[in-house]
Amino acid sequence: MIEEQLVAIKRGLEQREERFLSPRATLSKNAIRRYPEEREGHRTSFAVDADRILHSRAYTRYIDKTQVFYLVENDHITHRVLHVQLVSKIARTLARVFALNEDLVEAIALGHDIGHPPFGHDGEAILDELGRSHGLASFQHNLQSVRFLEHLENHGRGCNLTVQVLDGILCHDGEVHNRTIRPRGEISFAEYDAKIAVKSGDKNAKLRPMTLEGCLVRLADTLSYIGRDIEDAIELKLISRDDIPDHCQRVLGRTNGTIVHRLVTDLIEQGCDGAVAFSQEVSDALQELKSFNYRSIYLNAAIKPDKAKVKECFAALLARYVDEIKREDQASPVYTRLMRFMDRRYRHDTPAAAIAVDFIAGMTDDYFLRQAGLIGCRIPKIS
Repeated sequence: MIEEQLVAIKRGLEQREERFLSPRATLSKNAIRRYPEEREGHRTSFAVDADRILHSRAYTRYIDKTQVFYLVENDHITHRVLHVQLVSKIARTLARVFALNEDLVEAIALGHDIGHPPFGHDGEAILDELGRSHGLASFQHNLQSVRFLEHLENHGRGCNLTVQVLDGILCHDGEVHNRTIRPRGEISFAEYDAKIAVKSGDKNAKLRPMTLEGCLVRLADTLSYIGRDIEDAIELKLISRDDIPDHCQRVLGRTNGTIVHRLVTDLIEQGCDGAVAFSQEVSDALQELKSFNYRSIYLNAAIKPDKAKVKECFAALLARYVDEIKREDQASPVYTRLMRFMDRRYRHDTPAAAIAVDFIAGMTDDYFLRQAGLIGCRIPKIS
């Protein structure tokens, strides 16, 4: 009897979506899972996905994942977990204004960076290079995010998330500049799997989300980091506020708060008629601000004096784990921390190098450094 009552609650929530959400919103009743599930409860499908991501082991490891600045002893510098929360908040705020599905944008936002390895985008580039040297496909954090959620969580069974959530995570690339983003519209696992294949073969391939909610998270990703990274760089005295280009200051502002407010209100002013978009003026200023961030922050050698040591640690750990997997050394941390939790199919069908990459990609920064130290690597110092 109680099960029937819970399902009735879920149906009521789905009906409420039909009454109050935009005709362009993605309704929870239309969620598609790869594998059917017998049990139904009171939560809508995308709310279930958000909870599954939130309770995953990979989500827990966000707490000590680098956003931009690593090996820095400063408690006020943004880490990955805060970035993810900011993306979720901004995306949900916009979804409420546009009457889109807040549960869907929250699930995409919470899971979008789960595949990031230690040391942010530098770690991603290093792991990509090393993986390719072992004959693996391109390592990209968005691909690794869906890999964790589909194939590594729950002892290799995955979380069985909806295709709308997985696709939004896959296509979240906030580094790509778009004035307007319009969803592709095709919603199926066949389309999603085809995107995975394309992106695996070409890291520069441009993907578009299936849903408007996915488009919204993609822009929210940019909104959440662009000004925050500037604040962190100012905190670390890498730049000054006056270094921000004059045109960007006039159009967007000179603090994270004013920048986020200007970008959010501009999106709202442009409306959501089947796409999400910035005005031309704001889009141009945002593109200029991204170029400034790349030039002055992300590519600034001053923020990564020990990058060579970090790369040495990645190479040494990967080689060590590949060797230990091939020797079936069950005392190795790759066995005790990963492989013993996985099903037989994963252990026997996944190449040793791919298992090692999965293990390293899931590490927090601190755990990575501890493991590197244990095998005799030169450990970079925290400044």
